[in-house]
Amino acid sequence: MGKSRRSGPEVRSGSALVLAVLASGQFLMTLDSSVMNVSMATVAQDLGTTITGIQTAITLYTLVMASLMITGGKIGAALGRRRAFAIGLVIYAVGSLVTGLAPNLVVLLVGWSLLEGIGAALIMPAIVSLVAANFPPERRAAAYGLVAAAGAMAVAVGPLLGGAVTTFASWRYVFFGEVVVVALILLVLRQVKDVPASPVSIDVPSAVTSVVGLAMVVYGVLRSSEWGWVIAAPAGPEIIGASPVIWLILGGLLVLYVFMRRQHALVAQKRDPLIDPALFENRQLTGGLTMFFAQFAVQAGVFFSVPLFLSVVLELSALETGVRILPLSLALVLAAAGIPKLWPHANPRRVVRFGLASMIIGIVVLTAGMDPGATAAVVAIPMLFMGLGLGALSSQLGAITVSAVPESQSAEVGGVQNTATNLGASLGTALIGSILIATLSTSVAAGIEDNPEIPATVQQQAGTRIAQGVPFLSNTELDGALAAAGLDEQTRDAVVAVNSDARLESLQVAFGVTALLAVAALFGTGRLPTHAVGTDPAERSRSRRR
Repeated sequence: MGKSRRSGPEVRSGSALVLAVLASGQFLMTLDSSVMNVSMATVAQDLGTTITGIQTAITLYTLVMASLMITGGKIGAALGRRRAFAIGLVIYAVGSLVTGLAPNLVVLLVGWSLLEGIGAALIMPAIVSLVAANFPPERRAAAYGLVAAAGAMAVAVGPLLGGAVTTFASWRYVFFGEVVVVALILLVLRQVKDVPASPVSIDVPSAVTSVVGLAMVVYGVLRSSEWGWVIAAPAGPEIIGASPVIWLILGGLLVLYVFMRRQHALVAQKRDPLIDPALFENRQLTGGLTMFFAQFAVQAGVFFSVPLFLSVVLELSALETGVRILPLSLALVLAAAGIPKLWPHANPRRVVRFGLASMIIGIVVLTAGMDPGATAAVVAIPMLFMGLGLGALSSQLGAITVSAVPESQSAEVGGVQNTATNLGASLGTALIGSILIATLSTSVAAGIEDNPEIPATVQQQAGTRIAQGVPFLSNTELDGALAAAGLDEQTRDAVVAVNSDARLESLQVAFGVTALLAVAALFGTGRLPTHAVGTDPAERSRSRRR
């Protein structure tokens, strides 16, 4: 990576095909969860399980993928990046086929949560290395931007695709389609220039402690909305007077501390660490990783809250919800591809700050739009700002992190980078989800208590239920549940009105906290470089010595 333009990767005649292959791999890795989110009810019914069962599958997929990412990057270095990419694709395709044929939840967990998670842990770090190997420094920003845009597009397009396929055919066809896409990628994979295997060994204690530590942290974060962060939720488990979440996160961080001490010891013994500890002393790399974490935390918060507004508050279908989010995808792709093309020498730090500012504007406009008269049109402009901001970040961050280290360490960086994105997405979803439900519960409790149209007996019953947490329900669902409980029409209308106001208030708070996350990310941009990748070799050389 520190080479001159002549000594870097040559521009290959099939570079468009190479980019399509790598972007398709990134798209597949992200598609499943966003598709499954809008198809949970149908999948649960087909498999004879509950919504909770499907949510468990989603949680375990994220868990397996995130916890194995660092180890997957090292395995990629040992096997060779293209071979690791191919093996990961095969495992992923087998998992997709098993998922598509799944007759029950157990088989779904094996196919999707386990096999696809393992495949993703091999594929995603390899993609980072293969982009670096197939594109010269001056073109990497654009290549990384489009690959990252493909992943973000999967999040945005997933609800539309999942809703359409589930409505008109079966959710199973999404997974069968993934098998076909993998087969097509494997057919043209030889067009992708390989990064040969490195003579490295994998330290088993390091691999075990990294997997255990990351799994504990991620699982704790993912369960926080159900179990509570520190104080145990009323219906949740309790360990030594506190929520299991805090013990999982604390324990996981301690295991990760042991993991890092092991890496320092291996370096001192002149043995191969799973991750070179010196990577975390690299100012440019840590700046890029921080921005990846922040981007995915903010992105996850928005993609958690906006569909709730569209599908629950406005009661739009999955198809209609997906259509309203499409402007984000279009703006994202245009920004991710357009910024490197139109401004190839743009200051990366300035571009990232512009992207964060655009995201902040979009979220603030969304927050202001959460009023009782809001329609689906209220998300159109914010989605454009969000897409523009995400595209701006995507156009820079991949190139920033990989250019901070020699090419031989790109697989390690790929593993750490994807760990940061998974942690950011998990924390963003859990944090915003927890805040939204807590605000909703508080607002509903206050609204019912202060409403004279709601009888005292109903207030007392509602208070007991609210203590266990208020679900985010549509007016139709809530009215049906209240009617089934025998409440009269006047009382039902009063409770529905309280719930409607509380939902909008909770969404405002959720969007407000998401905006705060984006503002906080601005403080980390000082670690980013001021020269575009491939245009200032001296700057790149200095960044590696930091």
